[in-house]
Amino acid sequence: MIKRTPCAQHHLMIARVIAIEPASPPKPALGQPCNGCGVCCLSEPCPIGILVSRRRHGPCAAVLWEAAASRYSCGLASRPRAALGWRFAPDWLLRLFARLARRWISAGSGCDSKAQTARAAI
Repeated sequence: MIKRTPCAQHHLMIARVIAIEPASPPKPALGQPCNGCGVCCLSEPCPIGILVSRRRHGPCAAVLWEAAASRYSCGLASRPRAALGWRFAPDWLLRLFARLARRWISAGSGCDSKAQTARAAI
């Protein structure tokens, strides 16, 4: 997958290659409902992903590939115990964190990735 991102300083498009599952759905248009393509999370972590991944560049450590559904999901919102490594956290705390994570990643508000994508020939 090739992601082109605008460089604000030089108004150039920079091409980057991100590793993505071939079975993932194509990226939806900006503002369209999320389909789990994973482009946003695999190209760079969101603000909460930066805290969990402890990095600002590269794929988010919390993104999960769901093979049965052929889509990516945010582990912070769907499986916080595994994503955070909180083996002994009480269930109520994990439910609260998952709820907050869905709010922080703006789940349900549509695609917000401005990346332009093209599938590479294999």
